[in-house]
Parts: sequence; structure tokens; C-alpha cells
Amino acid sequence: MPRRGRWDEEHHPRRGHDVDSVKLGFCNHLKYSLAKDRYTATDHDRYLALAYTVRDRLVERWIETQQTHHDLRVKRVYYLSLEFLMGRAMSNNLINIGLDDEAEEALGSLGIEWTAIRDEEPDAGLGNGGLGRLAACFLDSLATMQIPAIGYGLRYDFGIFRQRFDNGWQVEEPDDWLKLGNPWELRRPEYCQAVHFGGRVVVESSGGRDVHRWVDTRPVIGVPYDTPIVGYGGKTVNTLRLWSARAAEEFDFEDFNQGYYVEAVESKVTAENITKVLYPNDNIYAGRELRLKQQYLFVSCSLQDILRRFKAHHSDFAELPGKIAVQLNDTHPALAVPELMRLLMDVEGLGWDEAWDITVKSLAYTNHTLLPEALERWPVELLGRLVPRHMQIVYEINRRFLDRVAARYPGDGGRSGRMSIIEEGPAKQVRMANLSIVGSHSTNGVAALHTELLKSRVVPDFAAMFPERFNSKTNGITQRRWLLRSNPPLAKLITEAIGDGWITDLGELRKLVPLAEDAEFRRRFREVKREAKVALGDYMAAKYGWPADPDTLFDVQIKRLHEYKRQLMNAVHIVMLYDRLRRDPGADFVPRTFLFGAKAAPGYSMAKRIIKLINSVAEVVNSDPATAGKLRVHYLPDYRVSLAERIIPAADLSEQISLAGTEASGTGNMKFMLNGALTIGTLDGANIEIAEEVGRENVFIFGMTSDEVAERRAAYDPRECCRNDSATREALGLLFSGHFSAGEPGVFDPVRRALLDEGDRYMVLGDLPSYADAHRRAESVYRDQEEWSRRAVLNTACSGKFSSDRTIGEYADEIWDAKPCPIDPERRRGHTIIQAMINPEARGS
Repeated sequence: MPRRGRWDEEHHPRRGHDVDSVKLGFCNHLKYSLAKDRYTATDHDRYLALAYTVRDRLVERWIETQQTHHDLRVKRVYYLSLEFLMGRAMSNNLINIGLDDEAEEALGSLGIEWTAIRDEEPDAGLGNGGLGRLAACFLDSLATMQIPAIGYGLRYDFGIFRQRFDNGWQVEEPDDWLKLGNPWELRRPEYCQAVHFGGRVVVESSGGRDVHRWVDTRPVIGVPYDTPIVGYGGKTVNTLRLWSARAAEEFDFEDFNQGYYVEAVESKVTAENITKVLYPNDNIYAGRELRLKQQYLFVSCSLQDILRRFKAHHSDFAELPGKIAVQLNDTHPALAVPELMRLLMDVEGLGWDEAWDITVKSLAYTNHTLLPEALERWPVELLGRLVPRHMQIVYEINRRFLDRVAARYPGDGGRSGRMSIIEEGPAKQVRMANLSIVGSHSTNGVAALHTELLKSRVVPDFAAMFPERFNSKTNGITQRRWLLRSNPPLAKLITEAIGDGWITDLGELRKLVPLAEDAEFRRRFREVKREAKVALGDYMAAKYGWPADPDTLFDVQIKRLHEYKRQLMNAVHIVMLYDRLRRDPGADFVPRTFLFGAKAAPGYSMAKRIIKLINSVAEVVNSDPATAGKLRVHYLPDYRVSLAERIIPAADLSEQISLAGTEASGTGNMKFMLNGALTIGTLDGANIEIAEEVGRENVFIFGMTSDEVAERRAAYDPRECCRNDSATREALGLLFSGHFSAGEPGVFDPVRRALLDEGDRYMVLGDLPSYADAHRRAESVYRDQEEWSRRAVLNTACSGKFSSDRTIGEYADEIWDAKPCPIDPERRRGHTIIQAMINPEARGS
């Protein structure tokens, strides 16, 4: 691959990031930062030494970036997300600053294996799935496109749990990702923020107006930890700021002196529990309360920090929307609406109308779901107890809003009831999606179909009242991580064919379209795919003792485990194939390896039972002589970003099989497409746009459309589906006969009831015959490797739309009004960081 430019050469053309400087930095950190030598250093020590060496090369540009943004008074984007599924940082940082080859060579010259060092880094698993990974891709694109931005979230002590299997059942173990420290972050105690819970609100008169004071609260301190986010080429280094909860008072001496040792630290433990674990199990009341505390802590800390930064240069809050753009990633940050109102009114002294105008203009909301149960609702009682001032503000927002609704639609009480932020009933609840829509100037969906269904089915009343606020921003992925980083052989092949412009402009991949007709290019493309399959097979053999034949079709479904994503349908189809081979072992059959990877939420019992079912099917299938060499099934434990980076390049067939109208967008589908896998999927989420880009003939579409699902829902009968399709009937008969549950009678009865007795909510059986037919079509094409390769090349060539760079460009132009801010390398030539510290006029913030 052609070498990429080095950002530091603009500053130090005679030094550069050469191998010797990396080696020197590595050895110095090993000795002086870690007090180790070559005899006592562990692989983790060597990883830390390299990480500090890389971080050294980020820090100066990080400071320059912030100084430039400070001096130019730029408008900043603030991305508020309760999840950031960052994965590993080392390789991504090395690639983005163009230091990857030098680092590997420097380590090699010291006799150190690069891959061993790379694998020492734990995944920063601060997210559950696509929502958090999207946020991570967005940060990469914002920095690469030089848009001033700060990501805000929580620094969970324990990320998403580690998953292992015990007799096929998911077992959750703590993900202590910070156990050995995090070399990429810097603690910033000088920017701590106080956040208050509980208490009561008193109203006082001051200057002819009522002033609300929130008193008798229990304060918690949010401590920020900053991580540099470097864009490709190293031109801009933005910041991810994560908040960690700490007690306002670490220790109660009075309790301690009286012998109450546990009580002396009780408040500390209670406060720090807020950021202890990513998304506590919220199927019990205590878990829900903790989750709400998490949401308010990160929202309050972030908004206070945003206003602190604004007030450093401005005193007129009317200018705030021109200097900040706050994006709410789903409803988790929805408390930003009343919190910004509280800060502007109760702290800064603004009146309601002015504060409301500023709030609406400053905030924007991204919706990520079509499932009604996933639209957050919080009990009024809980909100009123934890954040009483905010409950007051929400009631007032709702009163004023419903007055507008009544004026616009007089006599339509049903509409007012549907649009109310407060859901009336025995247990009143606050509808956080309604609050987010009312309190922001933009509501966007994340795919074309999702946005249309959002407007037509989920919140049609809001779309009718605020048509100008609704827009679509199809999700995207960063090609730097999901091709350049995760699939170097394919990246090299592409660059040799069309140059490296695709790294920052994924639309350049269209230049590959003619090469789909080039037999030699197709051959090389197949070789790259097989190389990835061999690498994954070697990993699986070493890690789990599982063989994986690279000459079989690799059929992959990796994503969060949820019933609507229909991993169950995939499993039932595997039982169909297995039954076919049992009945006729000599049948002409395209050999396949099915790969699953997914975690189920700890409290989601049906999802965990589906995991058990898949593992049980795998155990039987893999041990039956009838399937030898033809059919294997593996469920890879502990699915995470670094594992996805191994699996996606090896996939031949990408399973995107959610019931139409349930998946907002999907981003895994884009990653597979980019890496030359063919999609088998429904017309759901971004699958529709994938089919439009590459041509429907180059994907395998099946199943009902969202309109057909809606039409069929009322009369849907899963038992009739069984009666009408013998293959479905026989597969279910085998699945629930006990064939796959030896020694555990009845273990899959809840699955059987969900499918046959409780309505088959996600219409697995309704789409199953069409799904099986799509697999037969895929099997037919796979027999012709030249044709399969042609379609695979076209999928990669047509994936340019799905770059997160394109998505961020649309957000910046159409929602945020945010402009790139190039960091001029000449601006501080000869002006070192030390000089900037000495000269107060040169200091940034």
C-alpha cells in the first residue's frame, strides 16, 4: 500500500516518525514510565510502553487543535451518548497518524511480536451494540473531517459484560477493562462538575420574579477523563470526555470516630455506584433508578461543561445556538431539555421564553428505534424524587406545548393525549421521546425507511405538527477501522487498483465497478477473502479448538441478541438443512459454516434461551457423521469490536434478517458489504438502501415488506404457517422433539410457546419459507465462484454511500451548521507547548 503522509513532517520534516524515534520512545517509556527492563517486562508492559509512545505523538496536535478552536471561537458539536463502543485504540491511532508500519518495524527490531502486543489491549466496551459503535464511528469521522467536536459519555468502571457459555447458557462475568489502567485517557479534575439528586424546590421572589432554588440535595461529583480522538492524517485531534462519579465527601469522620466504619464510607460507595457498570439490569426498580441517575449525571456534567466553555468568551446567551450544537443520541440524554432550561433560568437568570428558544435551537435528537417498548418512559414518581426541579420544568413544558396543540387542533383531545409528554394513567410516566421532539429543533431517523415509519407510525402527530423538524440521516461506518484497519489485504488490493483516495472519500470505490468484470481482479479478490477465512479459522482453532474449513461458505450473523433480529429464524433454518442431510447424506449440498456472535441483555430471558438453543443445535450438528464436511455451526463467545474485526473480513454471506419495520438501520450490514460479503436480508432498515446501491440482483432479498407485515398482523396465524409448509413443520417437530435437548426435557418449551401459542410476534414462521428460498438462491450462486466473486466485488464497489463521513457531512450541513476548522501547521511553527505555557496570551482552554 502506498505510504500515507505524516502529519508531523509538517512540523519536524527532518525527524518524522521514523523507526528509530519510535524505538527510542518505546524504550524510554518502558524504563522511565514503567520502571521495567527487558528481563522484567511483561507483554502488557510492552503494550503500555508503545501506547505511551503513540500518545506522545498525539498530545501536541491535540493541544494545538484545542488552542485553535479556542482562539477562533469556533462552533463546536457536542455529541451526547450514553454509549461509546470504541473497541481497541492502538491500531486505529497508529493508522490515523500514519505510524503503523514504523511501529511494527521498531518492535520487530527489538525482537517483539506486534500481534502479541496488539492483543494485550482490552476492548473499551462502553456500549451494548450498534448505538455505541455508531457513536465511535461518528467521532472518527468528525476528527477526520476536521469538525470541532467533543463526545460526552460515562466512564463505566465495568463495561459490557464478558460472555461465556456453561452448558450452552450465557453466563455474564464482569468486564474489568480498567483493571490494569488505560494509557489513552487523562484525568481532568480541574473540570469536575457537581450534580445534585433528591431534595426539594423552594420559590423565592427576587427582583420582581420568582426564583427557584433546589435545596437539601445529595451532591455527586462528576470527574472528567479525556481521550484523544485523532482523525485520519492526524490533522485534527478532538476529545472524548467521559464522566466518572465520585462522592462529594469521601469520608465521614464523625461516623468513623463513633465506630460506624461501614456508614463512614456509605455515601462514597453509593455515589460511585452510578458509573460502576454499563447499563445495570433495569428489570427491577433499583436498577431503573440507577440507570436514571446515570443519565442525569452525564447530561448535567456535560451541559455544565458546555456552558463553562461558552462563558469563557461570551456573555450573551442569545449567541449560544450559534456556538454549540448538542446532538442527543437516542432518548438516553433526553433530560438535557429540562436541564438546559434549569441552568439557563435558575443559574444564569434567563426568563422562560428566552431559555426555551435557546434550548430548542441548541438541541437535536436522533431516534434509533421503531419498537414502542424501546421508547423510554420514566415514572413521574421516580423523576420527581430524584430530580424534582426537572419534573416541575417538564410539567410546564408540557402545559405550554399542549396549549399549542389545542390551539392548532381544537377539540381533538385524543391527539393531545397522544402528544402529551406526560402519559396519564394509574402510574404516570414521562415519555422521553416526546420530550426530545418537543425540546429540540431536529428529529432524525437513521435510514430512509426508518424515518418514514417514524413519521407515519411511531409519532405521526408530531410529524404533522412539526414537518420541518423531521429528517433522515442514514447511518454510516468508518472505513478506516472497518476496512483499512480490519482487512489490510483487501485494503492493499483496492489501493493498488484505484489509489488510496477511498480512505477519506469512500465514494472512490465506485472505480472498482469495471473490475468486477476482470477475471484476474476477481481471482485476487477471492484470494483475499480466503486469506481472511484462513486467519479466522486459525484463530478459532487456537482459541476454541474448533476447525473451520475456509472452502466452505461462511454464513455469519453477529449482532445484539434480540427477538426482532431473528437469530431464531436462522437457527430453525439450520435445523432444516440438518434434517435434509440426515434424510439424504449424499445430497448435493454446498458446504457451510454458520457463525453466530451476540450477547443477550442479562435480564432478557427469551434471548438467553435462544442462545442456549443455538448452542444445543451446534453441539448436535457438529457431532453428527451425516454433516461431516458439509455443515458446521459455531457460536463465538464474548462478541465485541475486536472479534468483529476478525469475523467480518471472512464472511461470505451477511445475515440481516430482522422483521421488516423493526430494525432502524443497522451498521453491521454496511461493514459486511464493504468487505465483500453478500447480504441475505429483508427490506428493512438500511438493507433497502444497500439493495438500491448495489442492485437488487446482487443481494438476496426475502420476506414481507413493512406494509405487508402491517397488513397481515391482525390475521397472522403461526400454526397456519406450519400447516402450509412441510419443511417448517418438520423442522419444528425435530427442534421441539428433544433431539437437541438431551437430558434437559422441556428446555425449549418457552420458545415453542412463543412461536406457536403466543402469536410469533416477529413472524419468524411467516418469513421462514421465503428465507429458505433465498438461501437456495445464494447456494446456487455460490456454486459459480466467478459469479459470486463478481457480485462480491460489486458490493464493495457500491458501499461508498455508507461511510460515516457522508453521514457526518449531512449532520453538519443540515442540522448543526458546523464547519470544518483546519489546523494550520504554520500557525505555531517554532512556538512550542512550553513557550505557550510561559506566555499567557498564547494559552488555550
